[in-house]
Amino acid sequence: MPHVASIGTYLPCWGTPDRRVPGDDEDAITLAVEAGRAALSSGGSVERVVLVSRDLPLLESSNAAVLLAGLGLDPELEVDERLGGAPATLDAVSSARPRTLIIGVDLDPAGAAAILTAESGLAVRTAARVARSLPVRTRSVGGVVHDYGDPRLLHERGLMASLAEAWLDTPVLVAGVDHDKAAQLCVGEPARLPTVGASSSLFALAALAESDTIGPLVAVEQASLSGITVARGEAQLHRRERAARPMPDGVVTPGAELAISLAAYERAFEAKVRWEAGKYADSDELDFPPRYRVGGDCALATDYELVPLPRTGTVYTEVTVQIPVPGLRTPYSLVIVELDGVGVRALVKVTGAEPGSVDIGDRGQLVLRRIAVRSGVPDYGYAFEPDADGAALEGAA
Repeated sequence: MPHVASIGTYLPCWGTPDRRVPGDDEDAITLAVEAGRAALSSGGSVERVVLVSRDLPLLESSNAAVLLAGLGLDPELEVDERLGGAPATLDAVSSARPRTLIIGVDLDPAGAAAILTAESGLAVRTAARVARSLPVRTRSVGGVVHDYGDPRLLHERGLMASLAEAWLDTPVLVAGVDHDKAAQLCVGEPARLPTVGASSSLFALAALAESDTIGPLVAVEQASLSGITVARGEAQLHRRERAARPMPDGVVTPGAELAISLAAYERAFEAKVRWEAGKYADSDELDFPPRYRVGGDCALATDYELVPLPRTGTVYTEVTVQIPVPGLRTPYSLVIVELDGVGVRALVKVTGAEPGSVDIGDRGQLVLRRIAVRSGVPDYGYAFEPDADGAALEGAA
């Protein structure tokens, strides 16, 4: 029987209270990192990572390296990337070994949630699994979507038929459907979930843990169903869910795409995505970005080690760019951030705040974001997210 030790959730700040949208610099991997870091903020070791989404940025190659780097985990860990919705995530939970980090991510509506399993905590056990074929909505390998457009068929021959076949007790919460439909199927008034895809199962688990509710939790997608029974136990809950606000006005200027240099991308990857500086053994100074040095004997020194940088800091100076830049929403703000306690300043873009709203002296966190897409390759780095109302968000350390 798996046990859930901690749960982390993340919602982008843009959109409405009922429907969040990702920022221009957010994708499934940056959302997964936010939720995963929240789940890991209580501590605990990780031996395996499972990422479930239908919005993975790379279907050729792998997203594992960026995911592990952003989470600060060992690059040798096993990462299982699964294409799927709410039932796929719940399947991963019901079969998880201890010390497994499971992350579900969605982009429409946007949100991510993660759990860390352990030998003790909130107990769950498999209750049902039904696999039936009713391909009401399909997407080809080229991204073409075909929607059969029959909600009654989906309800009667999909959701209701699968629930009947599962022989489950009345659920306490249903993930994967809109709230009104879930309310018709559940005991009492179920919690309102912010997503309906892969992350909705874990948002549901967070809601049950928060309200100390036990009973069947069901996840559905078209005609597929997975169910678990949530039993007694405690899980630490860490939510990164700022209040929703409208996306700022801006203009995206078309222009020539900058080609990527994969050699430069690979050389800078570890330091940039893991947020690390270079340190030479004979010096206490940190170099960011890391760089080679020429000694007094004119010999080139390349033997620095990478050390983690703090992810909190203070705005040293700021500027808002009004001139249109191809590929970027304009205006946007840049800041030089003085990182806490290391004597390092970093030039980064501002995220999660309206352009021009960040001032000198403001506090905040450095968070992983997609800084560009070059030659079809997502390029990741860090951005400055100002503290909400002057207070650091839970799980940001």
